Amino acid sequence: MSENCLFCKIAAKQIPAKLVFEDPDLFAFEDIHPQAPTHILVCPRKHFASLDAAQPADQALIGKLLLVAAQLARERHLQPGYRTVFNTGALAGQSVFHLHLHLLGGRPFHWPPG
Repeated sequence: MSENCLFCKIAAKQIPAKLVFEDPDLFAFEDIHPQAPTHILVCPRKHFASLDAAQPADQALIGKLLLVAAQLARERHLQPGYRTVFNTGALAGQSVFHLHLHLLGGRPFHWPPG
């Protein structure tokens, strides 16, 4: 846990959030500034700033982030289409520097994003 990290504080339940999934490795909660009808953040409990900071030892954990996002999408009936996004770095729109996956659904998306 990083002492000053917002998401670490959510994981430790020091800051309230609408949790939708928890297990020993991951937690997921609804984004407080949703960009779609469904906007969930899936986070590892292990703190690292971004995908760029991930190491080969994190491979299974990062895969699990994607599988949990797919599970949550199925539970919310998003199969007609949903998007999963990792923002890495400030230029990509990352504002909280704790690795997290955005699960977005419930509306049409366009390409290219951004």
